[in-house]
Amino acid sequence: MTLAHPTDWPGFRGAARALVQAGVWPQQVDWFTAGDAAGDLFASHGAEQAASAQVGSPAVLPATHPPPHVSPDFMRLCEQLILHRDPGRFTLMYRLLWRMTHEPALRHDPLDADRLQAHHMARAVARDSHKMHAFVRFRPVTQADGQTLHMAWFEPDHFITEANAGFFVRRFTQMHWAILTPDACIRWDGKALHTSPGAQRSDAPPPDAGEALWLTYYRHIFNPARLKLNMMKKEMPTRYWHNLPEAALITELTQTAHQRSGQMVAAEPTTPRKAIAPLKRKASAAD
Repeated sequence: MTLAHPTDWPGFRGAARALVQAGVWPQQVDWFTAGDAAGDLFASHGAEQAASAQVGSPAVLPATHPPPHVSPDFMRLCEQLILHRDPGRFTLMYRLLWRMTHEPALRHDPLDADRLQAHHMARAVARDSHKMHAFVRFRPVTQADGQTLHMAWFEPDHFITEANAGFFVRRFTQMHWAILTPDACIRWDGKALHTSPGAQRSDAPPPDAGEALWLTYYRHIFNPARLKLNMMKKEMPTRYWHNLPEAALITELTQTAHQRSGQMVAAEPTTPRKAIAPLKRKASAAD
């Protein structure tokens, strides 16, 4: 079975339903995408077959079994799984669908190996989405018409770019922006969202003057007494650092954190300003 693109959820859903109804066992199916087919002899053969007849057509896959019925939770799980970069995700999803159709008890077995793997992959996709929300950094670019377009470059671990477009539309509705990634690009013009194929790092704008102001702010809010390097690397993995402006300061700030903490402890205490008591409201005849 050859899907149109790596996140072709409608295509997978229709094909999987047709396969289950035709009684096709999971081990009888190989899953590919159109991109895979371009460089693989066997996948290309599958693409030709898919092009010559619609997947799920009764002439190709006769329905000899009832359609599968699954819970909304399983549907949401698969919508996350298809965003994972593991090429075996389609096989896993179809195997789970087949087993849930033929093994009803599987729905109540949280320790099943396939279910554990699926949830582990879904959590990885969720973490990657969280990192995208946190680590996208926009840089302003003046366009030919004089308008400002805020552009950002991000390198996700999974195919999450288009799935997370709604988050940035809601957060930056009044701003014209574009996010470039190797997989896909998304752009918001203030009214509509546009998608395009992936880009290269060189397509993103270079550092600008405003970035120096951001680095000054980051340097001043850094608290050496609260530094926990291992926790910081867990929340901000080093693979993201080369795209984060503030990461250029991390080495310097962490190396001097112990010394600066000692200076803060040794410094003389300061006298706080005298608190100004709030004025009491005078009672009136109306009271």
